[in-house]
Amino acid sequence: MSVPGSEGSEVMGVATVPATTPPARMSRVGGERLGEPGTQVDPAAGVPVLPEDITARSWVVSDAESGKVLAAHNAHWRLPPASTLKMLFADTVLPRFSKEIRHKVVASDLAGMGVGSSVVGMREGHTYTVHELWLGVFLRSGNDAVRALAAMNGGVARTLKEMQDHADELQALDTHVVSPDGYDEPGQVSSAYDLTLFARSGLQKKEFRDYCSTVRARFESGVIQNTNRLLSGDTDVPVYPGIAGVKNGNTTKAGATFTGVAKRNGKVLLVTVMNPAKQEHNEVYKEAAKLFDWGFRADGRVNPVGELVAPKDAARAGTRPSTSGHEAQGTGGWTAAGIAGGLLVLLSGGAFLINRRWPLPDLMRRRNRS
Repeated sequence: MSVPGSEGSEVMGVATVPATTPPARMSRVGGERLGEPGTQVDPAAGVPVLPEDITARSWVVSDAESGKVLAAHNAHWRLPPASTLKMLFADTVLPRFSKEIRHKVVASDLAGMGVGSSVVGMREGHTYTVHELWLGVFLRSGNDAVRALAAMNGGVARTLKEMQDHADELQALDTHVVSPDGYDEPGQVSSAYDLTLFARSGLQKKEFRDYCSTVRARFESGVIQNTNRLLSGDTDVPVYPGIAGVKNGNTTKAGATFTGVAKRNGKVLLVTVMNPAKQEHNEVYKEAAKLFDWGFRADGRVNPVGELVAPKDAARAGTRPSTSGHEAQGTGGWTAAGIAGGLLVLLSGGAFLINRRWPLPDLMRRRNRS
């Protein structure tokens, strides 16, 4: 089934916002149908229909381990990504520095941040560990923490080039990186498909899994909480069963964006949602939860409409070792091994990270009790 979108053009600029209609033809990476506008799904008999009240401009539901795209809507529409782009930043920069390294913040570290940027509250002249900086990136979406890490990495310009090179290696060809933190900049775009690739790649890395699953942590003299509401909960959004990350965002041009990973009954799904038209509080999380619910019921019962492609190096080699220590088999196996390797779950009663196999059936019970 293909539900086409209406015609329109897309203009990026300081005083403009993205068009409300997708291009008639988009990238075909991952399959022909993923380049078609509108909703793409191929259900078998008895499969539940997709939720009718999904208003996002673009979304993707995929099996994180097999890479099968179960359903999608304008998967390759190039849109402003907001802070979900920090997944690419983290996937690129995380391996560079040991978490024990200490960094003293200077004024130039924080230069260039956009007006109204989300921050974790770093202060000039104060010293932070790399571990604290990454907590600031993942939990508070701190552009100040991103800028400090970029400074450590040789500067913003170098970091942008490395992020773009890494996106190209992942075959995330809809992505053009202009700011390392996802702040609105002319020409900065990604897609629901590419954001899903960034999450899938990042989840290969143990530290990435650690940080994106952390609910609360101490930062300087206070406690910070993850702004991913499916992970931390809110008055109108409960913690989603089996959720374990990944990243949310919200800017003027991008609207609300979100990529999440969750497990249920042995299935691990990735859901990306970009810019719901419905302007209700926490709408991006509500729509993501509905797509997760559908995906868990439909996985194994729908014909995939595409696939999440492997990175170029995995495709070239035919195999890739996982950073979790498992040996990968085939071009898709590296992802299954990496994602299943284990997550660190933060217990809300303190600043301690507890090693656990992820996901555990009682994960949410443990987290809510602590």
